[in-house]
Amino acid sequence: MIVDCHTQVWGASSRGVPCVTECGGEDVRADINRHLEAVHMIDRAIVLAFKSRYLNTEISNEFVSDYVRRFSAKLVGFAGIDPTDSDCLDEIRRAQEALGLKGITVSPALQDFHPSDTRAMRVYEECARRRLPIVFQQSHRNALAKLEYARPLMLDAIAAEFPELRIIVAHMGYPWVDETVVLLGKHRHVYADVSGLLQRPWLGYKSLLAAYEYGVMNKLLFGSDFPYRSPVACIEALYSVNQLSYGTNLVTIPREQLRGIVERDALSLLGLAERQNGNGVSTVGNAADHD
Repeated sequence: MIVDCHTQVWGASSRGVPCVTECGGEDVRADINRHLEAVHMIDRAIVLAFKSRYLNTEISNEFVSDYVRRFSAKLVGFAGIDPTDSDCLDEIRRAQEALGLKGITVSPALQDFHPSDTRAMRVYEECARRRLPIVFQQSHRNALAKLEYARPLMLDAIAAEFPELRIIVAHMGYPWVDETVVLLGKHRHVYADVSGLLQRPWLGYKSLLAAYEYGVMNKLLFGSDFPYRSPVACIEALYSVNQLSYGTNLVTIPREQLRGIVERDALSLLGLAERQNGNGVSTVGNAADHD
């Protein structure tokens, strides 16, 4: 199974999106039709909503929910939750129970909160109780991003406090990849996606090599970072990552380890079990849905 763990889509109702998506001045098309075309060749794609009061930015939970419901055999939606919102716990409940979203997305750097802020800790506790995995967005190129809140090392205390909470560090925590690699080895339910790295050959190679030498390749999840790159292009780049080592003394990462990233059943690792609906169509549910 090929699961793209990191895609975003936005439309006319989305607000201030370039602040989230690091456009760098590009005219990036992230419409539904382009997304559907991009994920056609893979089995599943996670679509991330996002909200930041600090940046006045939103890809709404309603928008993502409506989209993934229409294509539930292919798509899985994660809610955008801002821990600085006074009603964030109610929004988590609504996102799961009313909107059918299966995880949440936060970004300390883009929402202006310390990862161990009391408000955020309540969010993690609620997600652990509801068995909702959390993606920590590591977007740094926005001029207003608070880089001091983005370091993966700060997630160590959270993973220790909530050992059953599934945590995904986006972009392998770049530029602090080594910190992420240590977290992956230390905590059973901490994972990282490779989105945003594969279009940069040397950066991608170095990051994957760090995970390989530390023995945590099994904790890496595939992610394309759509709309900036398609899943197919990222898979091709992943399998080509060793080209930099040819004719040198650099270490070659075994192809089966690279294939493991591409074909990893990320949904199962994140506690999002497959099940058949009444029409025989596979859908995704949190582990709590089956208790």
